[in-house]
Amino acid sequence: MGEETLVAMPLAPHHHHHARLDALPHHVAPAPLTPLPHQAPPPEPTVAGDNNREENEERDRGVAEPPPPARVARSETTPTPPPVLPAPAAGEEVYYARRMLQGAVLRPPPHLPQPEAPPGLARALSAPAPHGHADDEAEEAGEKQRPAVDRSASANSTAAVVDVASIGRFLRDRRAVLSSAITRRISSLKDPSPPPSPSDTYGVHEIHLPNVKVTVRLKDAIAADAAAEDDIALDDDPGYSFSGGHIKGRVSFFSRSGCRDCAAVRAFFRSSGLPYVEINLDVFPEREAELASRAGAAARVPQIFLNEKLLGGLVVLNSLRNSGEFERRVRDLAGRRCPDSAPRVPVYGFDDEAAAAGEDAMVGVVRVLRHRMPIQDRFVRVKLVKNCFSGADMVDAIVNHLECGRDKAVEIGKELARKHFIHHVFRENDFEDGSQNLYRFLEHDPAVPKYYNFRGSTNDGEPKPAAAVGHRMAKIMLAILEAYASDDRRHLDYSRIAASEEFRRYANLVQELQRADMTALPAEERLPFFLNLHNAMAIHAVIRVGQPGAVDRRPFFSDFQYIVGGHPYSLAAIRNGILRANRRRPYTLAKPFGSNDRRLELAQRRANPLVHFALCDATRSSPIVRFYTTQGVEPELRHAAREFFLHGGVEIDLESRTVHLTRIVKWYSNDFGQDRDILRWVLNYLDPTKAGLLTHLLNDGGPINISYMNYDWSLNV
Repeated sequence: MGEETLVAMPLAPHHHHHARLDALPHHVAPAPLTPLPHQAPPPEPTVAGDNNREENEERDRGVAEPPPPARVARSETTPTPPPVLPAPAAGEEVYYARRMLQGAVLRPPPHLPQPEAPPGLARALSAPAPHGHADDEAEEAGEKQRPAVDRSASANSTAAVVDVASIGRFLRDRRAVLSSAITRRISSLKDPSPPPSPSDTYGVHEIHLPNVKVTVRLKDAIAADAAAEDDIALDDDPGYSFSGGHIKGRVSFFSRSGCRDCAAVRAFFRSSGLPYVEINLDVFPEREAELASRAGAAARVPQIFLNEKLLGGLVVLNSLRNSGEFERRVRDLAGRRCPDSAPRVPVYGFDDEAAAAGEDAMVGVVRVLRHRMPIQDRFVRVKLVKNCFSGADMVDAIVNHLECGRDKAVEIGKELARKHFIHHVFRENDFEDGSQNLYRFLEHDPAVPKYYNFRGSTNDGEPKPAAAVGHRMAKIMLAILEAYASDDRRHLDYSRIAASEEFRRYANLVQELQRADMTALPAEERLPFFLNLHNAMAIHAVIRVGQPGAVDRRPFFSDFQYIVGGHPYSLAAIRNGILRANRRRPYTLAKPFGSNDRRLELAQRRANPLVHFALCDATRSSPIVRFYTTQGVEPELRHAAREFFLHGGVEIDLESRTVHLTRIVKWYSNDFGQDRDILRWVLNYLDPTKAGLLTHLLNDGGPINISYMNYDWSLNV
């Protein structure tokens, strides 16, 4: 195992061996050794004839060689001349020569004294390699192993020798590896690779780094290839269609939510497959000035632009379509890139009016208190209340900061609670002085991870009126439905909604609800506000937590929450606590709001069964998603119920005298009444055919069976 130890033996001149050694380099050719004075000259080797050829053939076939000569021990008293050893065979001379060329270390012949091992590293002496050439054959087969250092061998043992060869071999190997790495690095810096062939890799620049290859596509090449593809596509397609593939220009139009003309323009672009950019002024109000400068102050939406050129409204579009001029203009648009002067695509950002909103007047005091208040966890009513402080601590901090009396400090504390910077840990009062009353900042609420309209910190801006926020929220969500929902509103593209600029504006807007004063919201506007908030939260919940599950629906209906006016609201709390006048959820015993809950002030006075057909929970069996206006919420609710029953909400089998109803009626049967009361109520919202069948069943005096359909919990995607 390891480096071979070779013995320097004289090579007798022979024609056969000279033929093998003439090819060796002169600077490494072995020189004949001079015999020692007391050593007899070696005998001349016998000329190799047929016998020598047979001996070599037997050695090549692996015939065992005679054992190596034994070491001759020296006498301390009477010197004995060393015996004359026979000359090495021809194969052994070639073996020694080849091993010397491989860098082997020469050692004295075995009959001479061997070097003693110094104290330290030593290993057991292995059998000599000559004659058998065993190590040579093992190395040829790839089985030779590096010698291991035997640290337990005795330094004075006669059976141990220094493994100097292994150490030298290791140092030479490390030096060779380092030199090779440096050489490759220098070569890579001095000899760059030749440039690629233009015919094969036009427009591609390759950068070679160690173990890394970076390929960069240049802009000029991309533009040239795109132009070539467009030219080929236009040549191959003489009958141009609006399938949309190769339009370099941009078709854009300004619109508003709920505009019929805008909906007609949008429907035409969709049906023709023409890609377009819609700029909804209800979502991007800062673009109104741009529209006025491009189309005039009296221009009304929709206004269509082909690149930077104004085309006009719906009337002009219909005229150009009928004459074929619109197709010609779009064909010209396909080969011309959109200039920078064209209406730009909406990008992420905040509205100008939102950016201009100032901070709340109490923000300065709040910032000081956030740093000075002793926030800690406390045990109250056998509960661990986290991140709280006492009313006395806040009063002391306000007195020290503003240098006012305690009564004035209490008034400031109540103002902070009214503006929802702080709240009672059990939401029992606004603010009172004392060490037993515990409060916390809004951002320190342990339920903050469930508030999906809360982004790390409280909105410190001056709160906007809840009515204004709700009105703008409805317009943005209506624009989202017009852009990313099917025409019947039964299917929504949630992935495109999540990536849209409209949804980003909605996410920014709902942060305004954190500290909004909900008590200032007029009573007649509360119903549409919470209907729209529920349906918008359902879309947001699908994007953030996924669809409602058929078994575990808590993450969707209960855990997904908004903080509105300082209080948390989930989808279940809005439906059952606000819209159903604080009635129990199906299969539960407790009411959503307790008797001391401040949210009861916003709850409806009575349960209206129509709200169940206005609330969408993002499933296929739920009503379609809608957003309601303040002025016409009651007619809109009745229309929603009629449309729901018209599209599968009720089925009547006259032969079996069975009425198949939606399972929503079963879950909330307390809102509808008994069986016949339910049927009489449903009768008001049926089409004439189904109304006539149900009237016949109710008036003939016979029994009527009510069966409830299975509810499809799959996503309305």
